Amino acid sequence: MLSAQSVSIFGHLRTIWLILSTFLIQNLCIAQTIQSYDMVIYGGTSAGVSAAIQASRMGKKVILIEPFKRIGGLTTGGLGKTDIGNKQAIGGLSREFYQNIKKYYLKPENWIYQQRESYRGVGYNTFEEDAMWAFEPSAALKVYHEMLEKEPNIRIVYQQRLNRKTGVKKEGHVIKSIQMETGQIYQGKMFMDCTYEGDLMAASGVSYTVGRESNSQYGESLNGVQANNVSLTLHKKISRNSIHHNFIEGVSPYLVKDNPKSGLLPFVSPGKPGIDGQADHKIQAYCYRMTLTDHPDNRIPFKKPIGYKEIEYELLFRNYEAAKGEIHKMYDYGDPLVPWINSEMPNRKTDTNNQKGFSTDFVGQNYLYPEASYEDRLKIASLHKKYQQGLMWTLAYHPRIPKQVRDVVSKWGMCQDEFSQDEGWTDQLYIREARRLVSDYVMTQRDCEALAVAQDVIGLGAYQMDSHPIQRYVDLNGYVKNEGNVEAHVDAPFPISYKSIIPKKSEVTNLFIPVCLSSSHIAYGSIRMEPVFMVLGQSAAIAASIAIDKNCQTHEVPYQELREALIKNHQILK
Repeated sequence: MLSAQSVSIFGHLRTIWLILSTFLIQNLCIAQTIQSYDMVIYGGTSAGVSAAIQASRMGKKVILIEPFKRIGGLTTGGLGKTDIGNKQAIGGLSREFYQNIKKYYLKPENWIYQQRESYRGVGYNTFEEDAMWAFEPSAALKVYHEMLEKEPNIRIVYQQRLNRKTGVKKEGHVIKSIQMETGQIYQGKMFMDCTYEGDLMAASGVSYTVGRESNSQYGESLNGVQANNVSLTLHKKISRNSIHHNFIEGVSPYLVKDNPKSGLLPFVSPGKPGIDGQADHKIQAYCYRMTLTDHPDNRIPFKKPIGYKEIEYELLFRNYEAAKGEIHKMYDYGDPLVPWINSEMPNRKTDTNNQKGFSTDFVGQNYLYPEASYEDRLKIASLHKKYQQGLMWTLAYHPRIPKQVRDVVSKWGMCQDEFSQDEGWTDQLYIREARRLVSDYVMTQRDCEALAVAQDVIGLGAYQMDSHPIQRYVDLNGYVKNEGNVEAHVDAPFPISYKSIIPKKSEVTNLFIPVCLSSSHIAYGSIRMEPVFMVLGQSAAIAASIAIDKNCQTHEVPYQELREALIKNHQILK
């Protein structure tokens, strides 16, 4: 039997143990909650993946934070027909990715539903080139994972979203850490926002914009409202802005045809489009890039979504009816039967995108998305998917759609072996544009047309200045029209400025923004291509690594040293 003294000593020891164990548990929890890295990359898009790989190759410890379940953004989310402009402008890790895509398809086992010999590609997608530019989403995902698995310094975490209200901790102009909604904190020397929305950028307090600038703000001709049929670019070239991707003449926008008193059909703006060239806060339309197939063993027929409303497709019916049976005369471009672009992919699949007046773009229904809460964004995305699912079912099976159209569309369907979690539908909304940084250098139409030339080049843009429709309105004749479409040729690749991917020095000095970079609306229409995002992500990682090694701010990175490192890593700068 223990003495009173022994019991007392035992009690003291027990108290000490409880205090010590509590201290150890608390500190272990803190250690798990706070993690430190050289580089913290928020957003597992193509730019984020490229940046992570480059940083790892330069010996940096990297955390790649993906808010959802899948890395690669649109490159693995359905945009398999690569928009390029000029392939010779694509170098570095971006080109390495497309070369790895070719290596993937050189393996016979990766041709399941189609023989390689029967694959025609999209004109430029041939096996004679060093790279391959059209691919299945599943192939892109495998290639990205293979590239990442070779890098020992990268940790990837999924389904962690930034606390956008209080999650960014700064000391002066330096970001010290970011916190997720889960409570997890990531400390870093350098931070990078690779999201399509620019959430880390916005939460860090830097200057940014949403929508279209006026033409007068940066001396442009293709920005602002574009309701007229043509615009004159600074090089005196005509850009036909409202002809393509528009309705044929005579489509009534009213609930009762030609009766304004009956009210407007869904998704038609009640107001006027605005004055040409003036600014607004509207953004170009979003959609889902669909991976379709006509192979009977892999096809999932289109299904009518829950909550389908026929009235939402009345403009589609009327657009066909206005052709008065002569569908082949509806448009002078593309296939007049179907309102889409079907770009061929391996294994009898397509990358299907918007085309013509009423198509996959959910025009005017995304204005709130850039600044919306996570929950509201999911609601907006859900409405986009429901609209598009209803569109495809309507085109394939609705009796008011001409039979020759239904016969074509009903042969297609979603793929059983792509995005199986949602019967072939990707979760990656095509966010063509959201927030855009405003820094010390703003890329504009003048850069795209070589009237201004950035001297601190970190990569090249080459695609046409491209904006999808932004609003649907009633014209002076009482008919429906789309506004905002711009397609303006770019003569040659143009330099993208280093200063356009970093905020002003007076705001943040250790943040890179290679996706929502500093650009006007119309210039962003050229830059916003996945290969370019990969280029800019890699260049940002090189600059960040130099800044870490020199213990300096982003604005103090010596450009000549950066340029030499970019060239060493096979970036194309001229």
